[in-house]
Formats: sequence, C-alpha cells, structure tokens
Amino acid sequence: MSFSALGLRAELLLAVSEQGYTEPTPIQAQAIPAVLAGRDLMGGAQTGTGKTAGFTLPLLHKLAEQPAGTHGRTPVRALILVPTRELAAQVQTSVFTYGKHLPKIRSLSVYGGVGFHPQVQALKRGIDILVATPGRLLDHVAQRTVDLSKVQVLVLDEADRMLDMGFLPDIRKVLAQLPKQRQNLLFSATFSDEIKRLADGFMHDPLLIEVARRNAAAELIEQRVCPVDRERKKDLLAHLITEGNWKQVLVFTRTKHGANNLAEKLVKSGIRADAIHGNKSQPARTRALTEFKAGKIRVLVATDIAARGLDIDELPHVVNFELPHVANDYVHRIGRTGRAGSTGEAVSLVCVDELSLLRDIERLIKREIRKEIVPGFEIDPRIKAEPIVQGKRGGAQQRRPSSAPHKAAGNRPGNRGQNAPRQPAGRAGSKSSRDSGRRSFAY
Repeated sequence: MSFSALGLRAELLLAVSEQGYTEPTPIQAQAIPAVLAGRDLMGGAQTGTGKTAGFTLPLLHKLAEQPAGTHGRTPVRALILVPTRELAAQVQTSVFTYGKHLPKIRSLSVYGGVGFHPQVQALKRGIDILVATPGRLLDHVAQRTVDLSKVQVLVLDEADRMLDMGFLPDIRKVLAQLPKQRQNLLFSATFSDEIKRLADGFMHDPLLIEVARRNAAAELIEQRVCPVDRERKKDLLAHLITEGNWKQVLVFTRTKHGANNLAEKLVKSGIRADAIHGNKSQPARTRALTEFKAGKIRVLVATDIAARGLDIDELPHVVNFELPHVANDYVHRIGRTGRAGSTGEAVSLVCVDELSLLRDIERLIKREIRKEIVPGFEIDPRIKAEPIVQGKRGGAQQRRPSSAPHKAAGNRPGNRGQNAPRQPAGRAGSKSSRDSGRRSFAY
C-alpha cells in the first residue's frame, strides 16, 4: 500500500515524499483511514512504529478540509496532550514537517520549563493545533489564556506514560474543558486496565488497533544482560563503550542524581557524555539532545521521564545502567532503539540487587533475556543482595543529601521542571525489594 491510497491531500503526500517515505507503517495504514472517517480510536503500537504520523497526517487533512473562520483569532481546533516536554517538541516538529505545504494551519507546543508569556502571545494570534503537557495547559486554562471550547479532535499520546506520571487528575480537568461533541484518539504502547477505564469514560465506540503483541519488546532489538557487581557497573559501562567503539549510546538510570553522577564518571574516563533529566532547564536539555544527535557527545544519560518521547534516528545502543522498578518501563526504554525498521542493541547491567526486577521483566516480555558475563567483570558470589530503596541502589548507591530541598506539594509532574514520576502504589514494599535482601547472585 502507498500513502496515496489512504486518501490524504496532495500537500500532505508531497511532505511525506520529501521525508523519503513511500509506504505507511502498519499503524499508519490502519489509523489514518479510521481518523479520516471520524472514528474514535485506541491505537496500540510500540515506539518507533510511526504512530505520530498516524495521527498528525489525518488531523492535518481534516483541518485543511474545514478551514477556520476568517473573523477573529483562530480557535484551538485540535488538542494533542503528551506527558513530557521532549515529546511535545517532537510532535510539534512532526506537525510542522507534514503541514508545511498547508499555509493556513497554525500549530504551537506549550510546556513547562520555558517562558509563559511567549506562549500567551502565540495563543493570542490563533492556533489550530495545540500540543501541550497537562500541567502547563492547565496553567493557561487557569489564566484564561487558552480557549478549548472549540476543540474538534483530542489526542492523548503516550497515555500509559501519562498515567504512570500521575497525570490522571489533570487529564480529567482538561476533559472537563472540552466540548462533548468531538473526536477522540488515544495512543499507547501498552493498554492497562486503568487506561481502558479512562477510555471508557470519554470515548465513543472506539476502534481498537494493535499492531504489536501487547507489552512486547521490539523484535529487531537484540537484548542481553551483563551480570556485574554493583560497584563495578560504571567501569563495565565505560569498558563496553570503548571496547565496542560505540559511537552513540542512550543510558538509563533511575534517578536524576544517578544520571549526573554517571555522566561525570564517563567524562573523567575520557568519554564525552551529558545527562538529561527533569531538574535541568529546558535549554540545557535541548542542547544536550541536539549535541547527542549531532555526534558531539557520545553518551546521553537519562531518566525515564526525560527520555520519554525522544526520537533519535537509528540509535544503535540502549543501556539499562539500572533496571526500572516497573517492568513496562523496560519496554519503553529499549524501544528507543530498533525504530522504523532499524536494528538495535539493548544491554542491561544487572547486579544481585536487581534479580527480582529482571524476573518481572522477563515475565512481562514472555522470554528469557540472554546472559553474558564480560571477561574481567566476573561477579563475586560473596556479595549479597541489598534492598533497592527508591531507586538509590543497584550500582549507583546515590543518597540524597539531607539538605536537599523538598519539592513543593502543589507542583505537577512535568511542569516547571518537575518531571519526577509518581511511584505506583505499593511498590516501595514490593516483593522485588523484599526478596532482594535475601538473595545472592545466581542464574
């Protein structure tokens, strides 16, 4: 099937062609006709499958077919909600790229960490498509600088991540601002029972499209686990990067402090690296990502929240320096590589503390991940497991200084630099943590 068979406008087909695409991906082939037909849609697809174009292309087509009135400022006609700043910027780029031959379609992305006033000025000029994080959007609603009463299409992108980050109350507040008669599109890498309950509350007879096995890891990604003692993780990572001559590596840690600490260690080892997380300013995050994509830095160390939505073409290597507490996050992490038909490698550095987390991941993806001990980094069987407390153990052993300021209770995740995820209920005392204190490393 070609894009021309999907019924899109010539201007959109030209933009797609200029990007070098000739055939739609499976999610695009199924989603685009459904959106054009006006259906509510729940789209399930792994990262890197082209789902952003799956909703931006038909959205642009629909708005171009029904131009906004010429009197007064253009109302917001389409709202795209995303969990993070990086994803907002990425989606906005896709809207601009595919809509550049549609001269009267205006779009804007609004998120925290950057100035509020420039966003207000842009909104005053009129916007057709608004891409927003929930927290900053509600700030505009509270200040009456945005009017959502004319929204025709709502898109919830990365819905699973928004719920993980605790955005459900904010989503409900946004829904209350929208007209009841509208088209609803929800996209998610995974469909939990909570997401289905959310969809039941605002969607109308949605069409369900799933183009990948539920909670599956991308088939093009080669996965392996390197067992290692917790104190030797940094040395092993530096060894893998230098010995393998890895040119571009995305590394995941659990905490912001851990990301900073690891990036500094790599720099001292002669490896160009930088960290990206919620405590960094938006300009600093943008600069780090730009330099990573351009090859100016070799390693980008990220937390889960900061890395959500990063779109890096043909990223060859992803490393789990620390396994995530939530198994689903493993699927999201390694999905940064193996995108759009490219192959990739995902390496997890696993110490004795993380065996329960590893078993959770293997149960989720329904496969055992290959284990490979790196020569010179054999594990010491005398080392016993220690509990993982809020992600502070498992290699980095970060402990927050007692003088560290507490976050304001009223701050929303992802707004004004506060991108910390909310831990799922009951995880602090989970079986994974309790068991790890009684176990030595064994496979």
